[in-house]
Amino acid sequence: MDAEAAKFIGAGLAAMGAGLAGIGVGYIFGSHLLGAFRNPEAEPRISGRLFLGFAVVEALGLIAAVVALYLAFAG
Repeated sequence: MDAEAAKFIGAGLAAMGAGLAGIGVGYIFGSHLLGAFRNPEAEPRISGRLFLGFAVVEALGLIAAVVALYLAFAG
């Protein structure tokens, strides 16, 4: 395998992280709804954690996308 092929394989694997971030966001919002429906009084307390979790997962997805683009075009 030459270096060019390895570069594109690495970019593809890094791009999977960007796609999997969508699964993480869906899991976070689904868990929030489940908790809010089970205990409506606790919803204001768990909303802060909801947005914190969303921000972390989305940031990791964006970092994975940037790494994939760097490996594909600049690396």
